[in-house]
Amino acid sequence: MTKWLLRSMTELSSRKWISQITGRFAQSSASRRFIPKFAAMYGIRVEEAEKALHEYSSLNEFFTRRLKPGMRLIDAATEAVASPVDALITGAGPIEAGTILNVKGQDYTVDELLNRSPRTENYKHGYYIVLYLSPTDYHRIHTPVTGAVVEREHVPGKVYPVNEFGLRHMKRVLSRNERLITYIRSDAGEMAVVKVGAMNVSSIKYAEPRRDQVEKGDELAYFEFGSTVVLLTEDDTFIPREDLKVGLKVRMGERLGVLVGN
Repeated sequence: MTKWLLRSMTELSSRKWISQITGRFAQSSASRRFIPKFAAMYGIRVEEAEKALHEYSSLNEFFTRRLKPGMRLIDAATEAVASPVDALITGAGPIEAGTILNVKGQDYTVDELLNRSPRTENYKHGYYIVLYLSPTDYHRIHTPVTGAVVEREHVPGKVYPVNEFGLRHMKRVLSRNERLITYIRSDAGEMAVVKVGAMNVSSIKYAEPRRDQVEKGDELAYFEFGSTVVLLTEDDTFIPREDLKVGLKVRMGERLGVLVGN
């Protein structure tokens, strides 16, 4: 029963009523007794957590935990783009005439991913990276570059799973699910940080207070239950690291590539 309950909360059902029920339970004090089982089942490195397990008041509080200082190193080089999350790369490559090709067998357009924003024009020949967070991962999202937040947009949407099954077998999940989009302008150009929700309608939260000027590594947002971040860089501004490819596991703060300017 315990295993079924925990999996139902992390396998990201697309049925909203299930998502809402499990989400409410995860936020309740009754869920705190499941924290040790949850951590053991997913092999979470509890020694990295900011607090001891018994100090978390709910499963949701543990899931959105911060880490102890120094647990992640932020690549300090000015030109480096740091991974905003601990994640598995499930897609990466050049954007071809506004199309993101072959993310688990499906193509996406930048226009649909960015909710038909006028800013779409900036990314038609840029670069994309899809970063999937599993239940094992640290779920806080950080800024990949230093710069100015020039726009934020909330796009309401569905709650389809963004795991392997969802990306491969459901129609264009990344552009149909709820999204929070943050546009950050650095000295080398603009970047879109697209946070894709999954478990329930309010599964993505901005870190407060919201800042218009951000330093690389600052806390930007967090997922309450699993999901995906899509990074988009403007045309001709990004060179990926040589081993950047699908299947690479990265940690927050790790270099994904470098910015070269317009």
